[in-house]
Amino acid sequence: MGIVAGLDSSSESTRIVVCDTDTGAVIKQGYAPHPAGGSGDVDPQAWLMSLGEAAEGGLLEGVQAIGVSAQQHGLLPLDAGGVLVRPALVGNDKRAQSAAADLTEALGGRTAWAQAVGSVPTASQPVAKLRWLTRNEPDAAHRVAELMQPHDWLVWQLLGRPVRRTTDRGTASGSGYWSAASGSWRPDLVQLALGHQVRLPEVIGPADAAGHTPEGLLISAGTGETMAAAFGLGVGTGDAVISLGASGSVFSVHHEALADPTGTILSYADATGMHLPVVHTLNAVRALRGTAELLGTDLEGLSALATKSTPGSYGLVLLPYLEGERTPHLPHTAGTLTGLRRESMKPEHLARAAFEGMLCGLADALDVLRGRGVQVRRVFLLGPAADLQAVRAIAPAVLGAQVVVVEPADYAALGAARQAAWALGVSHGTHSPHEPPRWPAAVGQVFEPGEDLPVGQSVRQQYMAVREQIHPGAFESGSGDQEAADHGHGAAGEYEAGGYEGGGYEGGYEAGGYDGP
Repeated sequence: MGIVAGLDSSSESTRIVVCDTDTGAVIKQGYAPHPAGGSGDVDPQAWLMSLGEAAEGGLLEGVQAIGVSAQQHGLLPLDAGGVLVRPALVGNDKRAQSAAADLTEALGGRTAWAQAVGSVPTASQPVAKLRWLTRNEPDAAHRVAELMQPHDWLVWQLLGRPVRRTTDRGTASGSGYWSAASGSWRPDLVQLALGHQVRLPEVIGPADAAGHTPEGLLISAGTGETMAAAFGLGVGTGDAVISLGASGSVFSVHHEALADPTGTILSYADATGMHLPVVHTLNAVRALRGTAELLGTDLEGLSALATKSTPGSYGLVLLPYLEGERTPHLPHTAGTLTGLRRESMKPEHLARAAFEGMLCGLADALDVLRGRGVQVRRVFLLGPAADLQAVRAIAPAVLGAQVVVVEPADYAALGAARQAAWALGVSHGTHSPHEPPRWPAAVGQVFEPGEDLPVGQSVRQQYMAVREQIHPGAFESGSGDQEAADHGHGAAGEYEAGGYEGGGYEGGYEAGGYDGP
């Protein structure tokens, strides 16, 4: 039929892929970093400059449609004339930690928020940024007349700043004032955070067009990076994605929104009309890095050491809660190493305990989804740490599923391009609005648990026994409201200790924020 483009404007760069509409084959691609200063206050014009640079050399020549993926949780507050009242506040800005805690308490606790919008406020979310703005910059807050997020704003700019403002379900679901369960905005929560009502974008369907550029180029609905990456990977029912960054995330496509009164599951929407429940852990690769530093090696060296040990690490168990933990809800705890005996006090056993502890912690997060009826038959592992031999050897049996370690690719940009092809096909009458184009799924190496499954489950049981001994009832204790105890420590803010939670996918292949301590 033709060619389409997908652009992903992450927190650090713009990546563009140009694809064949029928096969999804990448024909050409472009890249440009964002100017320095990608956190805190950001001039969004920098995103447009980066986009222009990435598209140089006639990259978009012949393209019929563009899809936009962008960093999540940013806030662009505009006045009545569509002009920013201040620079954009981006997702990894931590200034709104206490504001998030105040908002949580103001609505009646974690359960109230989880029931309202499927998530509990964190510093990264726009709803918390609104409360921060009201408290710290009241004059600017008073002038706010409409709200956008980065993806919304980029689409609006590409279309020539039309009267109509649009967003999609995925981006809206990360705002803190849109419910994936009801499919509607919650203007009362904007009022709670900002003190007055504002204009919010029209939420359009996954296969809808946001409009056409002045040159006639179709712009699809667009979405957030996590949703675009899932679409680009080809994630479907029965699949889960585990992002191995400094912190970790687990998400899956599901047929319904999961109302979780504990707030452990973030109930987001995906890019296809379904739902994307997400569970975060604060500790993943940071536990490996810490252990590697302790042993005087790097991640590759740690992996090599771990392969010299045996399942169960000679009884060593590491609870990797180095930054506290979100899943289970243990914000103020620390990591624990148990099982020290003379025969277990060797570098290779500690190395393996670090890998087993990290993967068991992620398996706990995966079990939260399984416990709510999410079927998991296959797990995609993202992030450079997925290439470590120890991860590949241990993960299938511990996670209890087939594991796919995907090849590096710009999956968010690919997802945006696939969405553009979908909207283009619908506009031409060649595609159903209910069935996206059948592009090939991500290519990767497949690892089966096989005969090691019982061994992996024994490792899990050893880990869970220690977790229950050290933190009895940890997964049950999160069910009650704990704001009274946590307020003053940053009840929402403690989740930010492990780094920016962008919904599970941050900028290209470096999913989950791999760099960090």
